[in-house]
Amino acid sequence: MGVLLLVRHGQASFGSADYDVLSETGWEQGRLLGAWLRERGPSPTAVVRGGMRRHRETAEAAGWPEAAVDPGWDEFDHLSVVRAHPEAPGGDVDRREFQRVFELATARWTAGLHDDEYAESWSAFRDRSTASFDAACAQAGPGRVVVAVTSGGVIAALCAALVDPQADAASYARLWSRFNTVLVNSSVTRVVVGSTGPRLLTFNEHPHLEGGALTYR
Repeated sequence: MGVLLLVRHGQASFGSADYDVLSETGWEQGRLLGAWLRERGPSPTAVVRGGMRRHRETAEAAGWPEAAVDPGWDEFDHLSVVRAHPEAPGGDVDRREFQRVFELATARWTAGLHDDEYAESWSAFRDRSTASFDAACAQAGPGRVVVAVTSGGVIAALCAALVDPQADAASYARLWSRFNTVLVNSSVTRVVVGSTGPRLLTFNEHPHLEGGALTYR
């Protein structure tokens, strides 16, 4: 039996000119994550990450600078999804207001009724996330530990499918939203890969974080 660890990136730079850069807290979260996993063992036999800067920086902070790059692990373009919503804010907003609009916007996106308004449709996002997941599971043979550094939306999509493979479209989208809302920066979600396929073992582990190091956005 093998193990796949799905790692959410550290905190990015909300409200700055370049969101795709880890904040100081994000760098610290990555370092704490790497130290925690080294203490618990075993060491990863393979590490893969998305192509975004926040994925690279999280892997570097954790001590995995040579991680292979697979853009299939990239997050969906959440800013463009928000901008496509009728209630999209016109200027700077605080985190609470952004989260409110974000949830409305992603519900509209996952409904799949306005695909022509998005650079990447919900179904296309799901398909490429699943393809990268399948490739990582193929590497996670018996006794192997594969780490994938990715984003909350991807992890939530994979967990929704693992929890209820037979869910209809609406139920799947609701599951995804529930998972996505509570994912902690630099958290670890464990998937065991055995003869019957991948199974979700744990979700959103973050014992390496406390106090100000614990963030959701």
